[in-house]
Amino acid sequence: MRITLEITRLLNCAFNRTMNQSDKSIGSALSVLGQHGKSFRFAGHFLSRDQLEGSARLYRFCRFIDDLVDETLNSDTARAQLEQFKKELKIGRSSHPVIQDFICLASDSRMQPKVISELIKGIESDLEPVIVEDTAQLVRYCYRVAGTVGLLMCDVLDVSEPRARVHAIDLGIGMQLTNIARDIREDALRGRRYIPAQWIGDISPQALTVPGNSHSSVIQAAVEKLLQLAEHYYDSGSEGLRFLPPRSKIAISIAAKVYREIGVVLGEQEYDPFLGRAHVTLPRKFRVALKLALSSRRSRTYVPHVQSLHLHLEDLPNAHASA
Repeated sequence: MRITLEITRLLNCAFNRTMNQSDKSIGSALSVLGQHGKSFRFAGHFLSRDQLEGSARLYRFCRFIDDLVDETLNSDTARAQLEQFKKELKIGRSSHPVIQDFICLASDSRMQPKVISELIKGIESDLEPVIVEDTAQLVRYCYRVAGTVGLLMCDVLDVSEPRARVHAIDLGIGMQLTNIARDIREDALRGRRYIPAQWIGDISPQALTVPGNSHSSVIQAAVEKLLQLAEHYYDSGSEGLRFLPPRSKIAISIAAKVYREIGVVLGEQEYDPFLGRAHVTLPRKFRVALKLALSSRRSRTYVPHVQSLHLHLEDLPNAHASA
């Protein structure tokens, strides 16, 4: 059965290519990346054409699933659509161009189905009201919606070193923690509170939408704590960059550093999420890239992965399990 499905998948992808659909699909993927993934699109100039196109196709799939959940007016309808897409991913054939293109990308890049499954599971969890209880739940969520993307990027960039994968997970987690710190109010308006109750008590999502309330100092402290936690994962993610091909290493290093800079901007705003959405301006991106280029000439000894970073992830694909 598995061989039959794989043959079907390969033939379907080949058919799409012969129908001249791939150029339009790639152009669409690059457009989505340019519009929504500005940090990575900036860094993407350093990737080869094939690497950039593969990265854009992966980003478009993630964005498509994410938008399906975020923009739905009916969670049951969105859930039914996700179930249909999961079936199509399993059989290797879809009538939806974004899903079909991703099926081809996943096949060509030899992506692990269980990693894709965890990604969708994480995004799908946002169809319900989100009230995170503790750090473990927070980190597991970040693994599912972003650590998995790090793993899939390893496949897109054809990274062969097994040690790279745990660090790729951590880079994704670090970026997602930054994302959560930046988008606290935006997420709260959707009924989601990713800051653990373990940190801030029973503050409701509604309370996170109102600036200048009695919880302001607690919220600012929580934003700072999110970013401090992110730094541990960024440090680990940076260790894995040495395992990437040269051009990929430059691009991912810049993308990570630019995203990390969002946390610096939040710090300059005294960790107040109500002072406008923190973003890194284009001149600042260039400064970050230049500083990175100058510092990257200094080689450092590899620091093995810190297992405690995956304390809450041991049952998940490619995580660092305890001995």
